Amino acid sequence: MLRVGLAVVTLLIGATSFAAMQAETCMAGESAADGYWWQGAASIMGTEIHVELWHTDAVLACEAVADVMAEMHRIDEAMSPYIETSLLSQLNSKGAAGFVEVGAELFGLINRSQGYAILTGGAFDVTYASAGRYYDYRKGQKPDPDTLRVAIAAINYRYLELDHRNHAIRFHHEHVYVDLGGIAKGHAVDQAIRILQQLGVEQAMVSAGGDSRIIGDRLGEPWVVGIKDPRKTNAQVVVLPLMNASVSTSGDYERFFEEDGVRYHHIIDPKSGDSARSVMSVTIIGAETTATDALSTSVFVMGVDKGIALIDRLIGIDAIIVDSAGNVHTSEGLMPMAPINQPIRQPIKHHEVAGGSYRKGAL
Repeated sequence: MLRVGLAVVTLLIGATSFAAMQAETCMAGESAADGYWWQGAASIMGTEIHVELWHTDAVLACEAVADVMAEMHRIDEAMSPYIETSLLSQLNSKGAAGFVEVGAELFGLINRSQGYAILTGGAFDVTYASAGRYYDYRKGQKPDPDTLRVAIAAINYRYLELDHRNHAIRFHHEHVYVDLGGIAKGHAVDQAIRILQQLGVEQAMVSAGGDSRIIGDRLGEPWVVGIKDPRKTNAQVVVLPLMNASVSTSGDYERFFEEDGVRYHHIIDPKSGDSARSVMSVTIIGAETTATDALSTSVFVMGVDKGIALIDRLIGIDAIIVDSAGNVHTSEGLMPMAPINQPIRQPIKHHEVAGGSYRKGAL
């Protein structure tokens, strides 16, 4: 076990500032070979979306960036619980009365979420929002005890009945409320990468908040991912060189408020309807962002011992956990991570994952 603070995954990508990119839909970055690294950024799905890709054609590159942003908007409009017309909102408003047809994509993602609920013993549960919706992190508000008690009774993934033939879902509790915040962004990133690959893009990165997926290399080298300290602004203490991999981080610093010395954040333990507090951040590395997104949330709720035990059973998945005391724990497949301010004393090893690969450094 290492003793060091770390948290949210941040991609260190070129000298152009993120704020500067927000003013442009698509802009050229560094030149490489016969092309440029093209970048785009936007606020969608309640987070910052960032895409970077290499291409020789400016028009095609910017069309690809636009296609990624359009896909993010499409998924948001279907799966956001905050958009009244979304399929998810329709399910939440009508699901207790009977089956609601939600379409193949949303149905498939909820069905997959049910699989993660079973895998994690309920640590991943999209009905957590039955209680989670009563927290307002901007206003610093939490539900009163009576509201929370009623809400907790509605948290149970088994209350969802799925009709596979008609892609329809109904609720078996009147107060069930579903939110896909622990998996939808990962799904959106995977969909965006699929679009880029269909367009012939071979080197790219797409991120949605703490969820990122990388294809190919960058300037002939791995993409560099920095793990940041959860309690220190702009402090990055660990690096991961990645190629053809996904990485997701869940942290207690993304949306939170503090009251009487207690931190209330958006990662809810389905058993209590309250914030999970045994760890400060979880980073999951794998091949597919839908999986790493769901597992980072799951392991955060499960805690160090159960979380590491789960990850060690899964092929092609690794984890870095920072517990509530700032201690760093890693899954068996990972060598100790190298702090940025210390040299790598052993060779970087190449680690195969299902459908991709990443390389990691050792102390």
